[in-house]
Amino acid sequence: MASAELRRIQRRIKSVRSTMKITRAMELIATSRIARAQQRVGAAQPYTRAMNEVIRNVAAASGRASHPLLETRAVRTVGVLVVTSDRGLAGAYNINVMRLAELRAIELGRAGIDVRVYVVGRKAQSYFRYRGYLIQQTFLGVTDTPGYGDARAVANVVMNDFAEGTIDSVEVFTTRYVSALTQTASSWTLLPIAPPIEAAAGAPVGYTYEPSAEEILGRLLPRYVEAAAFGILLEASASEHAARRRAMKAATENADELTRVLSRQANQARQAEITTEISEIVGGAEALTRG
Repeated sequence: MASAELRRIQRRIKSVRSTMKITRAMELIATSRIARAQQRVGAAQPYTRAMNEVIRNVAAASGRASHPLLETRAVRTVGVLVVTSDRGLAGAYNINVMRLAELRAIELGRAGIDVRVYVVGRKAQSYFRYRGYLIQQTFLGVTDTPGYGDARAVANVVMNDFAEGTIDSVEVFTTRYVSALTQTASSWTLLPIAPPIEAAAGAPVGYTYEPSAEEILGRLLPRYVEAAAFGILLEASASEHAARRRAMKAATENADELTRVLSRQANQARQAEITTEISEIVGGAEALTRG
């Protein structure tokens, strides 16, 4: 009959192996989703580049056109948009973005600037709610496979608040997808939109406008913000899957190493038990011989 120590080690080996099956399955799922996420990021980039070029040329034709999304004003309230995931087990993917956003919120608070928090994903919602921040709007269930409708919903909320003067600036905190091995927590200003004429070099293309260039620019700028939000969600999704695959791969390898260590301990415990049994048998035999 196995000793208590041996039974304990065997139960732990069984538990670690069960966990390893789960982490291995999650690694494979994340791996299968990365390729699709990378394709979506690459497919969205030509549209974004074309939108930038068109806006730049239309802005050049319209001169110093005014639009609510281009308005630069004194900053009294900043909207902080934090993009995280709905699920965990992705290493430091979520915490890096949330800490970056929180440090910025603290910095703004010390400067006497109000902060309005907008979050994408349950992790950011739980993080900022636990720390006492008033969350203005939450978007859930969009980070795994975001669609353009999700980006439009996010963009419309921040654009409406900006146009109404509720917030004077929108800063986005998310994760930039560099490669399957590198994802970086980043931030930049989404609103007000930087004048497109200054964002790129080169002579503008000549167009014939119907209706006026100012009206066309007014229609394009909201689409530009929507496209930017869509790119943000796509890169965040690809980064999430890449981070989860890396984390689950490390967990699987650690579980495999722990299984080997526990197996050696179990063998040692079994050998010690056998040695003890042999010693008891030999001792008993000697006692009977002497008797």
